[in-house]
Amino acid sequence: EYNEKFQYASNCIKTSKYNIVTFLPVNLFEQFQEVANTYFLFLLILQLIPQISSLSWFTTIVPLVLVLTITAVKDATDDYFRHKSDNQVNNRQSQVLIGGVLRQEQWMNVRVGDIIKLENNQFVAADLLLLCSSEPHGLCYIETAELDGETNMKVRQATPVTSELADISTLARFDGEVICEPPNNKLDKFGGTLYWKENKYPLSNQNMLLRGCVLRNTEWCFGLVVFAGGTVEEQLSKGQIFGFLVCMGVILAIGNAIWEHEVGVCFQIYLPWDEGVHSAVFSGFLSFWSYIIILNTVVPISLYVSVEVIRLGHSYFINWDKKMYCAKRRTPAEARTTTLNEELGQIEYIFSDKTGTLTQNIMVFSKCSVNGHSYGEPEPVDFSFNPLADPGFQFWDPSLLEAVKLGDPHVHEFFRLLSLCHTVMSEEKSEGELYYKAQSPDEGALVTAARNFGFVFRSRTPKTITVHELGRAITYQLLAILDFNNIRKRMSVIVRSPEGKIRLYCKGADTILLERLQPSNQDLTNVTTDHLNEYAGEGLRTLVLACKDLEESYYEDWAERLRRASGAPEAREDRMARLYDEVEHDMTLLGATAIEDKLQQGVPETIAILTLANIKIWVLTGDKQETAVNIGYSCKMLTDDMTEVFVVTGHTVLEVREELRKAREKMMDGSRSMGNGFSYQEKLSSSKLTSVLEAIAGEYALVINGHSLAHALEADMEVEFLETACACKAVICCRVTPLQKAQVVELVKKYKKAVTLAIGDGANDVSMIKTAHIGVGISGQEGIQAVLASDYSFSQFKFLQRLLLVHGRWSYLRMCKFLCYFFYKNFAFTMVHFWFGFFCGFSAQTVYDQYFITLYNIVYTSLPVLAMGVFDQDVPEQRSMEYPKLYEPGQLNLLFNKREFFICIAQGIYTSVLMFFIPYGVFADATRDDGAQLADYQSFAVTVATSLVIVVSVQIGLDTGFWTAINHFFIWGSLAAYFAILFAMHSDGLFQLFPNQFRFVGNAQNTLAQPTVWLTIALTTVVCIMPVVAFRFLKLDLKPELSDTVRYTQLVRKKQKPQHRCARRGGYVGGSRRSGYAFSHQEGFGELIMSGKNMRLSSLTLAGFTARPSAAWIETLRRKKGGESSPDSAAKG
Repeated sequence: EYNEKFQYASNCIKTSKYNIVTFLPVNLFEQFQEVANTYFLFLLILQLIPQISSLSWFTTIVPLVLVLTITAVKDATDDYFRHKSDNQVNNRQSQVLIGGVLRQEQWMNVRVGDIIKLENNQFVAADLLLLCSSEPHGLCYIETAELDGETNMKVRQATPVTSELADISTLARFDGEVICEPPNNKLDKFGGTLYWKENKYPLSNQNMLLRGCVLRNTEWCFGLVVFAGGTVEEQLSKGQIFGFLVCMGVILAIGNAIWEHEVGVCFQIYLPWDEGVHSAVFSGFLSFWSYIIILNTVVPISLYVSVEVIRLGHSYFINWDKKMYCAKRRTPAEARTTTLNEELGQIEYIFSDKTGTLTQNIMVFSKCSVNGHSYGEPEPVDFSFNPLADPGFQFWDPSLLEAVKLGDPHVHEFFRLLSLCHTVMSEEKSEGELYYKAQSPDEGALVTAARNFGFVFRSRTPKTITVHELGRAITYQLLAILDFNNIRKRMSVIVRSPEGKIRLYCKGADTILLERLQPSNQDLTNVTTDHLNEYAGEGLRTLVLACKDLEESYYEDWAERLRRASGAPEAREDRMARLYDEVEHDMTLLGATAIEDKLQQGVPETIAILTLANIKIWVLTGDKQETAVNIGYSCKMLTDDMTEVFVVTGHTVLEVREELRKAREKMMDGSRSMGNGFSYQEKLSSSKLTSVLEAIAGEYALVINGHSLAHALEADMEVEFLETACACKAVICCRVTPLQKAQVVELVKKYKKAVTLAIGDGANDVSMIKTAHIGVGISGQEGIQAVLASDYSFSQFKFLQRLLLVHGRWSYLRMCKFLCYFFYKNFAFTMVHFWFGFFCGFSAQTVYDQYFITLYNIVYTSLPVLAMGVFDQDVPEQRSMEYPKLYEPGQLNLLFNKREFFICIAQGIYTSVLMFFIPYGVFADATRDDGAQLADYQSFAVTVATSLVIVVSVQIGLDTGFWTAINHFFIWGSLAAYFAILFAMHSDGLFQLFPNQFRFVGNAQNTLAQPTVWLTIALTTVVCIMPVVAFRFLKLDLKPELSDTVRYTQLVRKKQKPQHRCARRGGYVGGSRRSGYAFSHQEGFGELIMSGKNMRLSSLTLAGFTARPSAAWIETLRRKKGGESSPDSAAKG
C-alpha cells in the first residue's frame, strides 16, 4: 500500500505497437507519414475535382488502397509476433512473498516493493536488491550473457544486515526503505541507500540482480523489487523524376494556355470552357494539375510495393539458405531487416571482432615446453589410466605422459603448478565427476590439462587446495594469492606443502616473467624462448611458468608487511604491488604453455576470397597486440609475403603522428623503388595523396594499439590515420574499447563514403554493429546482444562470404535491373500522353482507356518485373564464389547510377515516341477491310496499348538472365491476362450492365481483327526492340563485362574439370616473438577466494562457467572514385 502511492511502473513488458482498437487509425497515420503515400493521397484529392481530373478517381485509389492494405497486413503480422513474445515473457511465473506465504505470480503482476524468491537457473523477473541467499555471506552467482554478452560468472552479495534473513517469517516482517537513482542504461553502476531499523546502509551494483540475468549455482535467493518494467530500445532519381514531371506539366500547361488563346477561342460555341474558367491562363493552370495527375505514372505507387516485395523475397532466400545453416547449433541465417539487402552487394569495408567472431572462443591446450623439451607431436594420448580425466580433452604427444609416469620431477612440478596456480572452482556432482568453472577459458584449459596428466585439482577452501597427484590426495595450505591484473600480467600463489616447504608458483606473460628469472640457467631460457617463438608463430596463446622456494623466516616477514599494506588507508594497491614484485624475483623457469584459440572453420579462406573481391577487412579487438597479430597470421590477413607490417604503439600525439608519417613515407618509397612512377612530395594535396597511396605497389598492413588509436582519432590527426590505414591491405586495432570501435567505423563512413559492414558476437560489439551501414551478429558463445542489434545474423564467420558474394551481389544486381526496367516501362507508358497533348489541344485527354491505366502497373506488367527482381541472376552461385571480382561493379555502383538512370529513361522516351507516332502515321491513311476509315480514337488507343504491352514484355524477356518456370508463367501469363481483360471490358455484357463506365464496347474485337493493326503492332515492336538487341550484341562482342566472360567461359569449359582457386598458404617465421599471453580473467577473484566468501558450506566448491583478373575500366573507375571521395574533398564538401 505504501508503494502504490508512488505509481511505479508496471512489470508488464510491451513491445507491441497496436491493439484491435488502435490498429487502423494508428497504422494509417504511420503510413501517411511516408512522403509517397501522402503524394498519392494528394493526387486522389485532385482527381475528385471535376475541373481538373480527366481520369476517374479509382485509377489512383485502387493502387493506393492495395499498397496500404499490403503494408497494414505486414505490420499486423509483425505486431502479432511482438504480442506473442510479450505474452510469453509476461506470463512467466515467479514466487512472490504475499502475506507471509510464497505465491505463484505472473511476471506482469510483480510490483515494486515485492519480495521474490528465485531458484537456480531461473531468470530474474525484475531489478532486485539481493536480500539473502542459500550461500554463505549472502552470496549468489549470476550469468549476464543476455545483458552484456559476457558468459563468465559474476558474484553478487547481499548487504550483511539482510543476509541473515533466511526464513520466510523474518522476510515477511522486513520493512526497509530503499532510496536510489532512477532507472538508467548503466549495467555496471548503481547507487542507493537502504534505511532500516533507523540505520543507513549504502547499496552498490554488487547488491543488485538485474532483470534478464540468470541465477546460477545458487539453490535460492530472495530479492526486493526495486525497478519494474522494461524499456524498448530496440536517392538520386526521386527528386529528378519529380522535377521532370513538373517540367512536362508546365510545358503542356503553357501549350494549353497558348492553344486556348489562339485556337480554342474560335470554337467556344461547341467547345465552351468549363464553368468557372474565364481565361486561357486559368485554363492552363487547371491543365497543369490535370497533367500532373495523368503523368504521375512515371513513378507509380506500385513501385514502392514492388521494391518491398523484392526485398522480402531476398530476405527469405537468406533465411532459407541451407548452406548458411549450422547443423551443430541448429541455427539458420536470419535477415532481421528487409531494407538493406542490395547494400550487401556494395560493401567496401568490413570491421570484425576477433574473439568469438574469427575464433571460436574455445581454448585448447595444444603444446608445451618443459625443461627445454617441446611436446605436441601429432599422435594422440590415451588417458584411460586416469579415472578422473576429462573425456573431452585431447593432447597429441604420448612422450609427455610417459615422462609423468616415469616420475620426471620437472614435468611433475610443471603440472603441479598448473593444478595449484589458478582461481578455478570445482564442483563434484557425483564421485569422480568433476566440473571446473573458471573466469577465463584459458585457465580452464590449463587446469584441465593438469587434470588429465594426473594432477587433478579436486577442491579448495579459503586456506587449502586439495590435489590428487597420480591418485594420491595431497592438501596444500594456501598462504596467499598474488592476483592477476593487466599491469602485472601474471598471477602467483604461495602454498605450503604437507612436508612444510613454502613455494611460490607463478604464471604470466613471457615478456614479464623472463625478466624475473634466475640468471644462472640462461641456456634453458634461450631454448624456451625459441619454443615460445615457434608457438607464437603458429598463432598460439603462450604463458611462461616459474617457481621459487621461500624461507620460513622470509615468508613470515613478507606476510606481515603484506598484512599491514592491505590495511593501509592510503596507497594500498601501490604498497601491495611493490611487495608482490619483491617476492616474484629470482624464480626458476619450469616451462611454457601454448593454448590454441581455435579459428572458426573456413575463416582464412573467407578472408582470402573477400580480399580478392576488393573488400578491406579491419579487425577491431579488445585483445592485446600479440594475440591479435597471431590470429592475423593464422587467418591469413597478415602474411610473410607482405612488404611490411607497420606497428603503431606511440603513447603521445607526436609519437603517433611520427609513426604514421614514417609508414606513409615507406609506402611511397617502396612504390618508387618498384618503378611505378609515383614521386612523393611534402606538399602533396590530401586528395592526391590518398589516391596515390591507394594505388601504391606492394602489400602493407597496419597494427595499432588502443592508446595510440585514441590519439589517432583526434580531429587533427584522423585524416592522416585514415590515409595510412586505407593504403594498407589489412588493419588490426588492438586493445580498443567499444566506443573506439564505433569511432573507427564512423571515421570511414565520414570520409570514404563507402558502404561499411561490422560483424561481432558480443555486447562489446553492439556500438560498432549499430554504427556501420550493415550490422551482422554471430550467434556464438557471448550471449545474443550482438544478434539483437544486428541486421543479419548467422553462426559462423565463413557464411559472410556467401552472404556478400552470392546474396548481396544478386540482391544488388536484381534491384538495379528491376529499377532500370521499371522506369523504362513507365516512361514508355506515360510519355505517350505527352506527345498526344500536342494533337489534342493540350486538353489533358488520355490516350488509353482508364481501365488500362489502372491495370497497367497492377496486373499487366507487375508480375514479370517482380519475377526478374526476385529470381534473376547473371552467373550461378558457384561462379560468384569462384570469381570474387564479379563483386566490384556493386562497390563502384556501376549498375544503377546517374548514367544508367538516364539511359533507361532515354530508352523509355524513345519507345514512347515510336509507340505514338508509328500508329499515328499508319492510321492517318489506313482503311479497314470494308474500305471504312480505320482512324478513330478508340482503335488508336487499343493499338497503342497492345503495342506497349507486347514491347515491354519482349524487353523484359531480353533483360531476364535466368529463366525459371515462374518467369515464363508471369511474362506470357500477363500477356494472356491483358488480352482476356481487354476483350472482357469491350464486351457487350459489361456495356449493358454499366453503359457509362465501359464505353469501348466492341472496339477490341473490331480493331484487332484488322491485319493493318497487327502489322502496325509488329512494326512498332521490331523498331523498338531491334536497336536494343543490336547494341547489346555489339557491347558483348567489343566490350564484354566480367560476368559475360564468366558465362562464356562456363559454356566453353563445361566439359572440363573445374579449376578451383586455392587460398595462398603461408605461415609466419620471424625473428621476433609474437607473444599471445593467454590470461583474461578479472582482477580481484583471488582476494574473494582467500576471504572464503565464495565457498559453499556443503562442498566448499563453486560451479558456474568454463565454460584478380579484372577489366582495366573497373580499375580506372576505382581510382577515379577513390580520388573523388578523398578525406580532403569530403571534408570540404
